[in-house]
Amino acid sequence: MRLDPLYDTFVTRRLRGQKALAVLLDPDQLDQAGCERLLTLSEQHPIDYFFVGGSLVTTTHQATLIRFIKHRSPVPVVLFPSHSLHLDAQADGILLLSLISGRNPEFLIGQHIIAAPALRQSGLQILPTGYMLVDTGRQTTASYMSGTTPLPYDKPAIAACTAMAGEQLGLRLIFLDGGSGALHPITPAMISAVRTAVDVPLIVGGGINTTEKAHAAFTAGADVLVVGNQIEKDPGFLVEMAQLVHSFNAALAE
Repeated sequence: MRLDPLYDTFVTRRLRGQKALAVLLDPDQLDQAGCERLLTLSEQHPIDYFFVGGSLVTTTHQATLIRFIKHRSPVPVVLFPSHSLHLDAQADGILLLSLISGRNPEFLIGQHIIAAPALRQSGLQILPTGYMLVDTGRQTTASYMSGTTPLPYDKPAIAACTAMAGEQLGLRLIFLDGGSGALHPITPAMISAVRTAVDVPLIVGGGINTTEKAHAAFTAGADVLVVGNQIEKDPGFLVEMAQLVHSFNAALAE
């Protein structure tokens, strides 16, 4: 089986106890000037991944955005697709999301079948990911578009068993997501329960708009945190998050 260098970065960081930061860029929400600002900040305050995508990509800006990032930055670009149409071979890899928290076959396997031939030809590094939506206080675009019910906010055992099943099915990453515009971040109790249940790298996103919330998520067991909305509102938040990740990882060397 082919070993993907991009996936190896997730695993290596996980085994070393290192934390990582992914910045989610929504092609519908970010213009070139905004992207320029974020890229400049990421050069000064390094991040680990750019995730590109959204629950509903309504423009044709995705290809332009990826091309611009690849021209400017060595940071890996990972597709975060909501549909089989959102593939782009310019990226380094793709989170091949199976929505294991829901029961809609389109997002468990249907879209994957449509995308499979194009993915094979694309050369993208494929990261099979168990995607788990969590109810964080309001209906999100992700839950509406997928037609699925999110996991209950206060039921960490359900989340843990769902993640465990995903790992047993062979998924190589688990992504706990509160969705864009989440009112609340995913609880440390749920993150901790999932972390205990699986060995694969754990990605957490949604509602992380302060470093205190980010610190709690990392401490509970998140390996990678995804931030998007808050950075769009306040690009300086990228600096705070990069510094937080650096402090976690620097402590490992002491």
